[in-house]
Amino acid sequence: MDKDNYQKVQKVLAIILLLNLLVATLKIMIGSVIKSASMMADGLHSLSDGSSNIIGLVGIYFASKPKDEKHPYGHNKFETLAGLVISAMLFFAGGRVIVGAFQRFKAPIIPETTIESLLVLVFTLLINIAVAVAEYKKGKELNSQILISDSMHTRSDIYISLGVLTTLVGVKLGLPPIIDPMVSLIIAGFIFHVGYEIFLENSNVLLDSAVIDANEIRDVVMRFDDVKSAHKIRSRGSINDLNIDLHIEVSSILDVEKAHHLVHEIEDAIKAKFSRDSQVIIHIEPYKEGLGE
Repeated sequence: MDKDNYQKVQKVLAIILLLNLLVATLKIMIGSVIKSASMMADGLHSLSDGSSNIIGLVGIYFASKPKDEKHPYGHNKFETLAGLVISAMLFFAGGRVIVGAFQRFKAPIIPETTIESLLVLVFTLLINIAVAVAEYKKGKELNSQILISDSMHTRSDIYISLGVLTTLVGVKLGLPPIIDPMVSLIIAGFIFHVGYEIFLENSNVLLDSAVIDANEIRDVVMRFDDVKSAHKIRSRGSINDLNIDLHIEVSSILDVEKAHHLVHEIEDAIKAKFSRDSQVIIHIEPYKEGLGE
C-alpha cells in the first residue's frame, strides 16, 4: 500500500474513532441511569471499538514507514499485528461482559426503560450501521486489512444493539429481569465470535497462508504461448502486501532477452489481475520436450 492510501486509512479511522466514542458515551451513560447490564455491555463493546480505532491508527503509523536496510520488505505487518491486538481486546471485553452478567444473575436489577433510552439506542444503532458499511467499503477500496477487520468489529455492534433493544422492550412488556443478563451472555458470544474471526484472518497472514488459489495464478500464466508449464506456485501476505513466487518452463531455445521480456509480461499480468502492489518472483526452467512437466 502506498503512503497516500495509508493517509486515507488514517483519516477514516480518526473519523470512526470520534463516532465510536460518541456512541459508547451515550450507551454507558444511559445504561448506568436505567440500570441495564445489557446496555452497559453494549456500551463497553462500543468503547472497545474506539480503542480498536486507536490501535489501528498506531498500527497504520508504523506500517506506513518506508523500507530500510533492516526491513527490506517494509513494515506492512504492523497492520496485521494491530488486528491481532484488536482481537485480544475483544476477548478481554467479552470476558468482562460475562462476569457482569453472572453478577446480575445473583442480584437481578430491573432496567428502567424509558422512551429516551430507546431513542438513544436506535440513534446509536443507525450510527453503527452507517459506520460499519462505510468502513468496510473503504477497506475494500483501499485494500486495507485493518479497516476490514475494524469494520467486522463495528458490525457486531449492530446485532448486539438489536439484542439490547429487544431486552429493553421485553422488560417494558413485563418479561422477568433475568432476560437482561441472559442477553448480556449472548452479547459476549457475539464479541468472542468477532474476536475469533479477526484473529483467524490476521494470523493467516503471519503464518503465510495461501492468499490466492494456485490455479487462478496458473490460469493467468498459461495464457502466454511461450510458457509450457507452471508449477510450485505460492502466495502469501495479504491483498495490499501480496507476494507470489512460481516456476515456469519455457523452450530451451528461447534466448535470455526474450525470456526476460516474458517474465516482465507475466509479472504485469499477475499484478493487473490481483494487486498492482504485488511482489512477483518467477524462476525459469527449460522445458523437456516430450516429457511434459
